[in-house]
Amino acid sequence: MSGFDLSAILSNPEYVEMLLHGIEMTFVIYIGSWLLAMTLALVFLGLRFSPLRFGNPIVAAYVSYHRNVPTLVQLMLWYFGIFTLMPQGWTTWLAGHNAEAIFAIIGLGLCQAAYFSEDLRSGLRSVNPGQMEAAKALGHSYISAMRFVIMPQGVRNALPPLINHSVSLFKNSSLALVIGASELTHAVKEIENLSFRTFEIYLVGTVLYLFFSLLIMTGGAYLSMRADPARSARA
Repeated sequence: MSGFDLSAILSNPEYVEMLLHGIEMTFVIYIGSWLLAMTLALVFLGLRFSPLRFGNPIVAAYVSYHRNVPTLVQLMLWYFGIFTLMPQGWTTWLAGHNAEAIFAIIGLGLCQAAYFSEDLRSGLRSVNPGQMEAAKALGHSYISAMRFVIMPQGVRNALPPLINHSVSLFKNSSLALVIGASELTHAVKEIENLSFRTFEIYLVGTVLYLFFSLLIMTGGAYLSMRADPARSARA
């Protein structure tokens, strides 16, 4: 085999198609798990700030589990464990509808919800308590004050860690390789097996992950600037 030849990868229509499919599946997994994680995080946030006594301990236990068990182990538990215990009808349906991607979304989403909920909780706790008192003095109810005064400030404070964890979630989508999801890393591995161009294809994969991660970070920075006019003016 000759030396370094990137065109051997990029000029092959089959390899390019595999990479494009891998990118598509990566974003399907990423967006699906992000939406699941954020939805659960908001639910957990409501439980933690609710008057229910059992809310905070349950969420704390959930967060502790998902922050201390490796994400890879959680994905394998879902796909190689829970999936096999489901009723036959469920497993048949899932097998015909890309079960690997579905369980990747579930596993990553459930895990990331723990981090998102803590980010949002920290953002809300950083809001001066006097803001609630001022809102009530202006005639807001508790719900109205949370919606129009506290939450906007809390989410704005939580944006930096939320953006960081969103980028981490994108990168962690590569872990779906171990359960057979046909995402970008899976495509890179398959192309390596077909082409024997190890350095070239891993270089392409690295550049693609770097590009999309920087794109997400840039979008997050733009949102942060829009959410904080003072920071935007300083910039």
